[in-house]
Amino acid sequence: MVVTFMAGLSMLELNEQRSRRAAGQACHKKLEPMTAEERVAWALEQLPGEHIVSSSFGAQSAVMLHMLISQKSDIPVVVIDTGYMFPETYRFIDQMTDRLDLNLHVFRASISPAWQEARYGRRWEQGAQGLDAYHRDAKIEPMERALETLEVGTWFAGIRRAQSRSRVQTPFIESSGTRWKVHPIADWSDRDIHAYMKRHDLPYHPLWDKGYVSIGDVHTTRPLSEADSAEDTRFFGLKRECGLHEMNFGKSA
Repeated sequence: MVVTFMAGLSMLELNEQRSRRAAGQACHKKLEPMTAEERVAWALEQLPGEHIVSSSFGAQSAVMLHMLISQKSDIPVVVIDTGYMFPETYRFIDQMTDRLDLNLHVFRASISPAWQEARYGRRWEQGAQGLDAYHRDAKIEPMERALETLEVGTWFAGIRRAQSRSRVQTPFIESSGTRWKVHPIADWSDRDIHAYMKRHDLPYHPLWDKGYVSIGDVHTTRPLSEADSAEDTRFFGLKRECGLHEMNFGKSA
């Protein structure tokens, strides 16, 4: 008989969770004094594959794309296409794919945007609960499918502590199940981002020059001139995150 504790977990499972949490904390301390490029190199060498990098192809996304493909040219680049991105974003994806020769993998919801609207209405206009339901179907489920389809062991993402209050505790590395997630530029400032882009002659998203500082779907993105703060430029100020970087990204052993 297996003795169970806390939410049905066995002692062995609890010990494994604690062990991985301790390993994650040790890795975080190891990565802290490194440069972002050194963190990428370490993770590519030490953490399990398949390695991928996700991208929203947002305002400053060129940084992570360039940094990853500079060390692993064929790394899969995952983008979640909601069907509601700006025309400029789709063209930017094409531009960066051609320029950096990206190994692009596009994932979408299991039902089309038109069918979603016919079935549920415009959920992004239905308050925080509607937004959560929309994000679950249009973003989170496709990302979960991407992680499984590509058999991902390590996921790189470009989120930063300086981007919002919801990200101030972003670690350099975290784990869930047997899968790892790495944030090499978690401690970078906007100045760091600009310096890297200038050094490598990388472009901002085309809407950057029109006052958009955070860019997602057409229906839930506003320029900074129409919001009280950068954090309020998304989701009508009701929330800051779509859930992709809050989801349980793990897999069982």
